[in-house]
Amino acid sequence: MSTAKISGGCLCGGLRYEADQAPGLAGFCCCADCRKASGSGFIPFMSFPAAVIRFTGEARPFRSTSYRGGEAVRNFCPACGGLVFGGEIGKDDRHTVYAGSLDDASAFEPAVAIFLRDKPDWVELPTGIATFELMPG
Repeated sequence: MSTAKISGGCLCGGLRYEADQAPGLAGFCCCADCRKASGSGFIPFMSFPAAVIRFTGEARPFRSTSYRGGEAVRNFCPACGGLVFGGEIGKDDRHTVYAGSLDDASAFEPAVAIFLRDKPDWVELPTGIATFELMPG
């Protein structure tokens, strides 16, 4: 994975991000919530420490109960509805960027797939990645 700047944003460009380092983890989440939020069989994600990623523009959060009982926060652009990142700015120590929002799609190099218990049969995942029925660790 490249150490070059990673950038992306929503469909209209109103909500943007930049990170100065490679993600700590990248993969696919097939949980039922991510499937419904994305309108697809999974959300491709990349995880970054909050200290290395910057967001600009207005984000509207959607909050739901996470698998472990806490709160999951997914942020979208209030103008175009594009789903961009997870986590609460100023509160969480990590943020999850949704790989579909990348400016350069080749920056996404998945290593894991999580919540395989919820994966639809029609979803084909790449070979050679680590897979987990739920969340690892």
